[in-house]
Amino acid sequence: MWALGGSLFTLLFAGAPIGIALAGATALLVLFDDFLTYSTLFEAFFSFLTKYTLVAIPFFIFAGFLMEKTGLVASLFKFADSVVGWVPGGFAYATLLSAVLFGAIGDPKYDNDPSAKVRPEQGLLALRKALELFANIRPVECYPSLIDKAPLKAEIIKGTDFVIYRELTGGIYFGEKQLSEDQSFASDLCGYHQYEIERIAHLAFKAAQLRRNKVTLVDKANVLESSRLWRRVVKEVASNYPEVSLDFLFVDNAAMQMVLNPSQFDVVLTENMFGDILSDEGSVIGGSIGLLASASVGNKGALFEPIHGSYPQAKGLDIANPVASILSAAMLLEHLNLKEEASSIRNAVMQSLEAKVVTKDLDADSTYGTEAVGSHIASLI
Repeated sequence: MWALGGSLFTLLFAGAPIGIALAGATALLVLFDDFLTYSTLFEAFFSFLTKYTLVAIPFFIFAGFLMEKTGLVASLFKFADSVVGWVPGGFAYATLLSAVLFGAIGDPKYDNDPSAKVRPEQGLLALRKALELFANIRPVECYPSLIDKAPLKAEIIKGTDFVIYRELTGGIYFGEKQLSEDQSFASDLCGYHQYEIERIAHLAFKAAQLRRNKVTLVDKANVLESSRLWRRVVKEVASNYPEVSLDFLFVDNAAMQMVLNPSQFDVVLTENMFGDILSDEGSVIGGSIGLLASASVGNKGALFEPIHGSYPQAKGLDIANPVASILSAAMLLEHLNLKEEASSIRNAVMQSLEAKVVTKDLDADSTYGTEAVGSHIASLI
C-alpha cells in the first residue's frame, strides 16, 4: 500500500487493486480488475471531484508497475473506452480539477508508421491544450547511491541538481504544418508570442530565487528569429529579478555542456522542442529515464507524469522502473502544498535506492522487479 499523508490518497500498486482517497473526503475509489463492474462507484467519486476539485485520477494509469498487470491494463482500456459515456465534456472535465496524475502514453507501431493519421500523443497534446499547460518542469538530479550506474563519469555528474523549464504550448510542435500535394516538401512553422515567453520566464526566475539564483536560457539565436525574440523578452523579464544571474547557451553547446559539466546548471529555460530533447538527454545523468518525473503547469491546472514512454516491450516481464511515476506523485503533492507528504515519498525512494532495491535498468544483477520495488517503497512511507 502506498499511503500518502494520512488520507490524502492511497495507491495499492503491489497488486491489481488501486485505491485512491482524498483528504477530508468520505469517498473512496477502489479499482479492481473489472473496472466496469464498479462504474457506479466511479460516477459517485467523479461527482465528488467536481465539487471539491482536488486531484484527478487519470484514465490511463499504466506507467511502470501497472504495465506488468496485463489484465489490469486491458481493463483500464475498457474503462477508458466507456468513460466518455458518463463523463460529460471530455477534456473540458479536466479543467475542473486542480491536478492530474498521468501515466505514460505511446506505442511503437505509431512511431514507425509515418502515414498514421491518429497517434496516442495527440491525446496528450490535446489535454495540455485544454488545461492551458504552458510550462513543463523536469528536475534532473544525480543520486549518490547510483553515481556508478550512470554512463557518465562520477566526477562529471557528482553534485548535479538542476531543473529544466520547457515552454509547452508554442513553437514548432504547434505551428502550421504543410505537406505538398506530391509529398516531396514539408514544413513546420516555429512561432512564439511575447506573452508565451514572458509567462514561463517568470516561473523560471521565481524558481531560481528558491534555488541557486541562476537561469540559463537555451536557444539558437545565431540563426533563428524566434530565438532572438526569446533573448530579448527574457532579458526584459530578468530585470525584475536582479538577484538572479542570467546566461545564454546555443542549444548545440548546451547539449554538449550537459554531458561535460552538468553541475554548472541551476534553472534551464528553453522553448518547446529544445526542452523536449534536452530533458531526455538529462536522464542519463541519473542513470535511467525511469527516475525522471515531470510537472506541467498552466492557467487551468497542473499535470504530473513520468517522462518515459509507455514501454510496451516490458509488458509481463516485471522489469519496468516505477520510480518516475512515484516521484511524479510527490511533485503533485508538493504542488498542492503538501510538502511533508511529498518529502515522505522522496525519502522512501532515496532509501530504496540506497538499499539497492531497484529494477534491472539500474542494476543488471538486481533480483527485484517492478512489483517488489513498488511494494518496498510503499512500505517505507
